[in-house]
Amino acid sequence: MTEASPGVLMATREGATAHPVSVGVPHFFTDVAMVRDGEVVPVDAGPAELLVRGPDVFAGYRGRPEDTLDGWFRTGDVLTVAPDGWATVVDRVRDMSISGGENVYPAEVEAVLLAVDGVVGETGVGFVQPGEGVDLDPDALREHLTAHLARYKVPRRIVITGELPRNATGKPRRTELRATAEGLT
Repeated sequence: MTEASPGVLMATREGATAHPVSVGVPHFFTDVAMVRDGEVVPVDAGPAELLVRGPDVFAGYRGRPEDTLDGWFRTGDVLTVAPDGWATVVDRVRDMSISGGENVYPAEVEAVLLAVDGVVGETGVGFVQPGEGVDLDPDALREHLTAHLARYKVPRRIVITGELPRNATGKPRRTELRATAEGLT
């Protein structure tokens, strides 16, 4: 991130092969911490927002004190950190929702749905884009999710859609999908 040049986390030669989806370990001269529900938690305490500070981290956005916490920059990224210190991105804080008092990360739900043959994209409410010529059953998709996720993580509604709106990098444009979801009755 540009707010912390040259970087926050890095994959080092000693461990990158063993952690292929990890974003790495803290960059030199960079301190990291984790926060959940406004409280700093141990880095290995499960999914939490990444906090960063150090000589390479900017002081904060003007007029946006909520983006810092006691001198730490709030990245907005939710990570998990393995016991050996290697971190993996879970999702973005703004994309997380709460169901039954528990945090639900769309990326986790997406990963389970994308494991279903014929699904080529989905997000949030459960917008699902089927592959060409594939007929998907929303009830069967919910059963698949229920078998692989905690009940509170399963979307209450699944909508089969022709094509998901995507940004230039191919990621679903969740803001548009949220607007669509708000219009559903």
